[in-house]
Order: sequence, then structure tokens, then C-alpha cells
Amino acid sequence: MPIRYHERSASYAHLNTAMRLEIYSRRTQVSFTTTLPESLDSRLRGNDVRVVELGALSGCCRHSHALTVDKVMRILRASCLFALLVGASTAILMISAISAASAKDLERVRVAADGRSFALSTSGVKFTPWGFNYDHDERGRLIEDYWESEWPKIEADFREMRELGANVVRIHLQLGKFLSQVDQTNDDNLARLAKLVDLAQREGIYLDLTGLGCYHKADVPPWYDKLSEADRWQAQAHFWSTVAERCKGHTAVFCYDLMNEPVVAAGKREGNDWLGGAFGDKHFVQFITLDSTDRSREDIARKWIGQLTAAIRKHDRDALVTVGLVEWSLERPRKLYSGFAPAKVAADLDFLCVHVYPERGKIDDALATLREFSVGKPVVIEETFPLKCSVGEFDRFFAESKQSAAGWVGFYWGKTVAECKASKEIGDKIMLSWLEWFQRNRPDKSQ
Repeated sequence: MPIRYHERSASYAHLNTAMRLEIYSRRTQVSFTTTLPESLDSRLRGNDVRVVELGALSGCCRHSHALTVDKVMRILRASCLFALLVGASTAILMISAISAASAKDLERVRVAADGRSFALSTSGVKFTPWGFNYDHDERGRLIEDYWESEWPKIEADFREMRELGANVVRIHLQLGKFLSQVDQTNDDNLARLAKLVDLAQREGIYLDLTGLGCYHKADVPPWYDKLSEADRWQAQAHFWSTVAERCKGHTAVFCYDLMNEPVVAAGKREGNDWLGGAFGDKHFVQFITLDSTDRSREDIARKWIGQLTAAIRKHDRDALVTVGLVEWSLERPRKLYSGFAPAKVAADLDFLCVHVYPERGKIDDALATLREFSVGKPVVIEETFPLKCSVGEFDRFFAESKQSAAGWVGFYWGKTVAECKASKEIGDKIMLSWLEWFQRNRPDKSQ
């Protein structure tokens, strides 16, 4: 049976809790848990326990000085559990502690003293955001579409992202999934969000919580689009107040991102459509006003940021606040402009986020754009991918972007490296190239 061995250690020598065996099949998306026999538990104590994947995922095997695959298999055979594992065609074996003491102690992330980077609040150690947008899975579904019925899949994806080297995962939350009416919340989804924060804490991953999404038009409540600008902003503030109240005190929350790619309409927008054009089946751009006549677009943006930030700070004064800006948020003659000029909207934000997809032959332009987002606060490239350029050009963009950026966030869509390798789909091959690039360039290799 092929075995894939992950080098993620979690020492349980200090714990006095029972151990458990968790089996999860990606193919059937079914999981179950059983308590390990006392004999196995005693043999594991004092070792660095690691994650082992069994099944037709990979033929590679990386050994460890602490607890090798062979040793794990000998222990399992001796404990009469091997037969149970053979019956799972594609499974993950995770030996972990049931106690909350096994959760990683994550320090709060803060803006560093230089005002251009991040640090951990207690130790002062430099922190470089390096992670993934977990915006949809391999089937194009948003997390809220399956986190009730397929939670083990999310757990497995978080483990995989952590193994790939991510320390930040960006989650996209749709307003309609959390507000059933302008002042009524969906408590079930709030509970699932809290569960997700706990999962991130256990995996040692920080969350970039991006809210107010309207990615799928079918998920936008009819009442929401009927609201006036002022009432719509109030509903958005209620969303963030509710989320911040639920997440306050959790150090796994790296930041609240107010909205993905907001835009202040230039003049009066025809009709009553608050969304930008679709990319595939999703709407990523959203307008915060339909009519800016006789008002400064930058003033509207600042007022909107201030209102939503105040709603968050009522409950959570520790987590950072930002907003995910399109790269055309710079004032340039005869160019698209979002109204969110970095220098004019940064005051109520802890750091700035920009989405940059460098284009072939235009790497210098992408770098120049990035430099203009440097206005005295850290800059995170919150979305990037070699979508429009070669990997070689992207290498150059990444290397030179370090002069302006303090963090980078790409994409992970639910397929492992092994699954991408086994696939013949061109999209999976592109993703494989990206994931391998992501592993090669992780900042902790050079810090």
C-alpha cells in the first residue's frame, strides 16, 4: 500500500489525555474516530507524533528521526488496527490529542514597530503572511456550501495547506449566509465560523476573514438589494459587529477584511445592481454606492471604512482590519479607478491589501503599482497567481516585490499536490506548478 508521510510534528509528551485515531476518506467524504488502545497510547507517549496518509495518493515516503512510517505500522499491527486501515482506500490517519491542550498557542499578530511589516505580539518575532485564498473548492463551491455536511473535507484541506507551508488562510464569507434579515443573524453559520476558527487554532494557521461577499447572485437576499445606501451600510456594519463579537479573543484571527474589491461608483450607476461583472459564475467586485454625484469618491470610501471598522472595534480591538483592493485603486488619467486611493483611505486601516496578477511583459508595471500602495503601512499582496505571465516572470515579480510587500497570499482549491500530479486536466497541472512554486519559495526557508 503506498504511504505518504507528512513531516508535521506535535509532541504529546506533556499531555495526560487519551489518544484517538481519525480516518477520513476524500473519495467518500466520510470520517469516523476511535480511541486508541492503552498499549498504543503508551508507546506513542514521548515521541513526536506525525500525520500519515494511507492509500492511492502518493508513492513517496519521507522518513523522520522521531517516528518513522515503519515504526507507526509496526505499532498499528501490534494493536490489531492495521486490518481496519487496509479497508480504507484513501484515508488519513491522524494521531492527535483530544484535549484542548493540544491546540497550538498562537500569538496575536500586530503591525511591527517599523510600520512596514508584522510581528508576533509577545515574542516580537517577525511574521510574514504566506498563504492561500480558500475561496472555493475543486468543484467551485464556496465554503458555506459544504461546511455543514462535509466538515472532514475542510479539516483535511487545512492540514494540507499547513503542510504546504501556509501560515494564513483567507476565508470568504457571504453576507446572505450570516444575515437572514437586516438585523437577524444565522446562528448556525456563526457557530460553524467559530468551529473554523478553532480548527485554524489547532492547525497553527491564522485566518484572514473576508466578509460581505455576494459572489453567487443566487445567495444574495432579495431584501438586501432593496436597501438604500445608508441601510445597506448599516446591514454591513451589523454583519461585522456580529462576526467580531463571535471571534473576539481568538488569536487565530489575523485580520478582518471588510470586503473583497469594493468600488465607489463614478457618478450615478444605472439600475439597482450593486455587483460588478461576473468572472465565471462569481461576482468579485462590489459597489458600496450607486450614486456618488456631488460627493468625493474618496470621502465615501473613508466614511464606509470608518463605519465598518467602528462596528468591529466595538467587540474586537485586537485583530487587524484591512480591505482587499483592486490594483486599479490608483488615480491615473483615463484608467479605471475604484475610488479607494491608498493614501486617502489608509487612516482607519491597520494595513493595506492589494490584488496583483502580473502580466506577461509588464512586470515593471506591476511592481510600480505595488510601490504606490506603500503609504506608510504594511502591504499584503492578498491575491496573486501566475495567471497572465510565465513562472519565470512571476519569479522576478515575487523577488522584487519584497521591497514593498510584507506578505503574499495565493490560492488553494481543495486538491492536494498528489491529486494534481495524478490528474491529466490542464487546470490541475497549472495548480500543481503553483503549489510546487509556493513550497519552494516559502519565506521561513530564508528567515
